[in-house]
Amino acid sequence: MNIGFIGLGTMGGSMAYNVLKAGHKLTVHDIRREAATPHLEAGATWADSPRRVAGASEIVFTSLPGPTEVEAVALGEDGLLQGMRPGNVYIDLTTNSPALVRRIHAVFAAKGIHVLDGPVSGGPRGAKSRKLAIWVGGDQEVYQQCKPVLDAIGDQPYYVGPIGCGSIAKLVHNCAGYTIQCALAEVFTMGVKAGVEPLALWQAVRQGAQGRRGVFEGLAEHLLPGRFDPPSFALRLARKDVALAVNVGREYDVPMRLANLALEEMTEAINRGWGNLDSRVAMRLQEERAGVEVRASQEALRKVLENE
Repeated sequence: MNIGFIGLGTMGGSMAYNVLKAGHKLTVHDIRREAATPHLEAGATWADSPRRVAGASEIVFTSLPGPTEVEAVALGEDGLLQGMRPGNVYIDLTTNSPALVRRIHAVFAAKGIHVLDGPVSGGPRGAKSRKLAIWVGGDQEVYQQCKPVLDAIGDQPYYVGPIGCGSIAKLVHNCAGYTIQCALAEVFTMGVKAGVEPLALWQAVRQGAQGRRGVFEGLAEHLLPGRFDPPSFALRLARKDVALAVNVGREYDVPMRLANLALEEMTEAINRGWGNLDSRVAMRLQEERAGVEVRASQEALRKVLENE
C-alpha cells in the first residue's frame, strides 16, 4: 500500500520506520529533511510538501506537535487537502484538539476524503518497539480498512467512536496521568519529610491496593456500574485516612492542596448521607456538576474484562 507520513520527530520517526518495515511503500516529509535520512536509506521516498505526500499516497499519517501544525499541514497552502483524492484516508496521530479534528473531517468529507483521529500512547520506546496504543475516532468501516497499517504502527489499535473520540480519549488519559503525578508528588514529599526513606516508601506503597492494579481498574468496580453498596471500603473510613494524611502534612509544613480538595469532596459526600457507601461514591459529586453519568452495564464490563 502507498503510505504517506508527515512529521518524523521522536515519535513519528519510529512509527514511520515501522510502516516501512511492514512492507508498505512510504513517502515522507518533515520540516527538517535530515530527519528522514534513515527512512530514505531504507527505501522511502522524499516529498517536498504535504501536498506532494498526499498525491503519492492512499493513506497519509501526520504526527505533529499540536493543533497549529496539524491545521497548517492539513488545510494550509500546499497542504494535504490540495493533494488528496476522493477515497483517500487521512489519519492524524497527533494529540490534538477534538474541535479541530472535527472541522478538518467536515472539510475533507466534502471532497470525499476520509479522516480518522488516532492519537497514540506509549512514548518513544513504544513507538520504536511498536508497543503502542492507538485510540481511533471516525467511521468504523474506514478504521477496519486501515487496521492492517495501524497494526504496523502499534500493537493496540482500538476503535473508540465517531470522529474526535480518539482525541478525547487521549486527553482523558494524559490529563489523568499528570494530575495523578501532582498528587503523587504531594503525598511523597509529605511521607519523606515525615521521616520515611524515599526508596523504602516507594517499595512499600507499591504493594498496596493502588500499587497492585492499574489506575483505571477501580472504575469498573463501582463508578461505571453505579454500584456503591455494598462498599469495598466505606467513604467514612476513607475520609478518615485522607484527614490523617492532611494532618501529617500540616505537622511537617508540607502543602497538601490536592489532598485538601479530596478531603472537601469526601466531606461533602458524607454530608449527603453517603458515609457508609463505597468511598468512590464521592465521584458522583463531579457527575452532578458536569451533568453527566459515567456508566456502563455490568454485563458489558464483564465481557471487556473477560476478553483481556
